[in-house]
Amino acid sequence: MEDLRIQPLTPELIPDFMALFGPQGACYGCWCTHFRLRPKQRQAMSGEEKREVMLDRIRRGPPPGLLAFRGGQPVGWMQIGPRADVPEWNNPGRVSSPLPDAPAEDPQVWAVSCFFFRSDQRGKGLSHPMLAEGIAFARQGGARLLEAAPMDRAKQSKSVGLFVGSTSVFLKAGFRQVAAVKDGRPLMRLSL
Repeated sequence: MEDLRIQPLTPELIPDFMALFGPQGACYGCWCTHFRLRPKQRQAMSGEEKREVMLDRIRRGPPPGLLAFRGGQPVGWMQIGPRADVPEWNNPGRVSSPLPDAPAEDPQVWAVSCFFFRSDQRGKGLSHPMLAEGIAFARQGGARLLEAAPMDRAKQSKSVGLFVGSTSVFLKAGFRQVAAVKDGRPLMRLSL
């Protein structure tokens, strides 16, 4: 993908992040807080409050993920970082619940917890280069393990429901299944 540029989301890229997420905040006004806030807390918040939570996180650093650009325009996002940065992703009973050998408190255990692509870019294979860059980003950040809890299949390849990623993308990148709490939603891992 020759005109694709992927880089960590740093404070100077906040305008690009906001442009990508639009006025509604991406998936149903989430602003990528789904795995950051307790459900009751998140549901009680306005879209503006959720946006401020995420913008504050970006400003504090380190980068909470990667932005993809095509032709200078933001087209994609992948949330990636230490498991501890996405506390709701670690809840017991979730498909992404940590295993004993990779506790959420271990700063070297990272997670790919979310993808978001501009609607006209979905289904075009952007997840593959985003994940490849994410693997390099995790290595640079000192991760020893990178985990994900993708979905085996969705009704359509352009479905917003694929925000956790597709299992096939992670398999192609060398991840392997390490647990399965729910059919079609494996916990996958790549040793770095």
